[in-house]
Amino acid sequence: MLINKFTVIKGRKVLLVPYREEHVVKYHKWMKSEELQRLTASEPLTLEEEYEMQKSWQKDNNKCAFIILDKERYEMSGSEIDAMIGDTNLFFATPEDRLCAEAEIMIAEPWARGRRCGWEGMLLMIVYAVTYLDVKQFVVKISCDNLPSISLFQSIGFIEMNRSTVFQEITFSKLVDESWIDWIRNSLGKFDIEDSSANFPLD
Repeated sequence: MLINKFTVIKGRKVLLVPYREEHVVKYHKWMKSEELQRLTASEPLTLEEEYEMQKSWQKDNNKCAFIILDKERYEMSGSEIDAMIGDTNLFFATPEDRLCAEAEIMIAEPWARGRRCGWEGMLLMIVYAVTYLDVKQFVVKISCDNLPSISLFQSIGFIEMNRSTVFQEITFSKLVDESWIDWIRNSLGKFDIEDSSANFPLD
């Protein structure tokens, strides 16, 4: 999505940066994992296909993608690639209708799991989507055996709407309201949403 091409979102534990060409090789390596393919319901792509996917996502107003960086590792190394731990995405039915967004989050690096990086990354994405994209409802679809993701979304107020035994998938939803967004902002504490175009890339 072009609107977030230069957007950097800074939380306490993580940074969200636009998915750019230099991230593709590491992202492609992640997605060779059969576990991640299963949990994200993804098909494996060739490296060339992954590069094409990144280019199309950057221009597609139906999608909004951020790479999640571990903030401490980035500040120590200065390298986005070294600090990459996952991604978070939004999908819209049409570019004209952004009222409802299907959300995804993945923490691909095992060492970064269990540290609430996914929790913070998802809350940052929600605040960005509500503030800049005017999203009014979020929907997530999670594999029945993806217990960490189920727990994450339940902990931030999502409600189970449907359970498919055929696809082994649970659909959760959350309507945006002022009290929920206030709770998210208070839970995040200090965070910043910045335009990095004047100093691109981040480092």
